[in-house]
Amino acid sequence: MSVASNAVELTPENWDEMTTGKTVFLKFYAPWCGHCKKMKPAWDSLMSEYESHETILVADVDCINSGKELCTTHGVKGFPTVKWGAPSALEDYKGGRDASSLQKFTSDLGPQCDVDTLKNCSEEQTQLIKELKENTEEKLAEKISAYNTEKDTIENTFKEQVATLQSTYTQLSEAKDIELELLNNMVNIGIIQSVLDHKLSATTEL
Repeated sequence: MSVASNAVELTPENWDEMTTGKTVFLKFYAPWCGHCKKMKPAWDSLMSEYESHETILVADVDCINSGKELCTTHGVKGFPTVKWGAPSALEDYKGGRDASSLQKFTSDLGPQCDVDTLKNCSEEQTQLIKELKENTEEKLAEKISAYNTEKDTIENTFKEQVATLQSTYTQLSEAKDIELELLNNMVNIGIIQSVLDHKLSATTEL
């Protein structure tokens, strides 16, 4: 998978330099990934459009080669995975992956709240930051751990329910096929339809 000449390829070595002070929009990909290749033209166009933007960074992360460590850090499990937000607190992008959807989403991105200077922070964010700074490092780590635990629980519950639904679907589908086969064998619908067609044809000829 070739990289556009104007592409920004993030690695652990240039992460801080490239992302500091920016709202980021990142595509985590694998060179062999078919969906990644399909998305590449739209993404490359977006990178070109925001190449020199003051507050927004659109970039690639190669999860197989130079960016593998970043992909592990940010919990990337499939390709392509698109994330956005503050570099230290990325969120999953749920929108479309066509050019217009990507451009619309990026155009709505604003500068991130800076917890050090409070620049670009709303009153609500400023108050929250002040309150959080009163917490110890241990307490803040506990909050993050609790969030991650709850997030994992939600995701695991979803996966379990999907697996249950898939199993139920498979069982129902197999039961349907068996019942339809039994019905067809009992009724001989094909012969009935043929006899009806024959009679209708004979009537028409008269």
